Amino acid sequence: MYNYKVLSIIIPVYNEESTLKCLLEKVIHVKLTNGVEKEIIIINDCSRDQSEAIAKCVIAGYPDVSIKYARHEVNSGKGMAIRTGLQLVTGDYVVIQDADLECEPQDFGLLLSYLITCEKKVVYGSRFLERENKHSYLGFYLGGRLVSLFANILYGQHLTDEPTCYKMFDADLLKSIPLQCTGFEFCPEVTAKVSKLGYKIKELPIHYYPRSIGEGKKLKWYDGIKAIWTLLKYRFIK
Repeated sequence: MYNYKVLSIIIPVYNEESTLKCLLEKVIHVKLTNGVEKEIIIINDCSRDQSEAIAKCVIAGYPDVSIKYARHEVNSGKGMAIRTGLQLVTGDYVVIQDADLECEPQDFGLLLSYLITCEKKVVYGSRFLERENKHSYLGFYLGGRLVSLFANILYGQHLTDEPTCYKMFDADLLKSIPLQCTGFEFCPEVTAKVSKLGYKIKELPIHYYPRSIGEGKKLKWYDGIKAIWTLLKYRFIK
């Protein structure tokens, strides 16, 4: 009987035909630490481009890789895609991976090693702790800092990058959290609820390659407002 661990990688996809093939192949080929295996879960959030065809072509090309695929018939948002993905998770750990190329899957190993060797339940990858990283828009940079400041004040954390994509969890912990998000507010909601359970969130530096709005970046200025409201809402409700 094998006693190996599995990392489930949830990849929400919405109109990412320009980056999806490269991203999926990066995830497929990344070597994880501590003998951990991969489970890749692709959730197509009703893309209108060629994302579905690309995903199915990649899946067919790697029959020996554990890849699950599901499609929303109605565009429902990143948070809902993550929630759908969680229903398919069978691994011991879970990480969120956007379908763009802004974050580097090679960084999974660093986060995973921390969870395993330190026996922790949650770790975030911070774009701000890696000094070589560049940031495409001053507004996004300041917005991320502001959201992190609110999270720290409201929940007693010491985060530099609350909105980071790379959030890695013990699977049982993440599955136990009653998520209600549908959009980008997944990040502040899960931060709020993990914090209220008493967990201090460790951050480790990750690589970051920001894309422009013209290249497909989907965040809007008002998503920062929603994030702050979400942090406030869950701080003061039971």
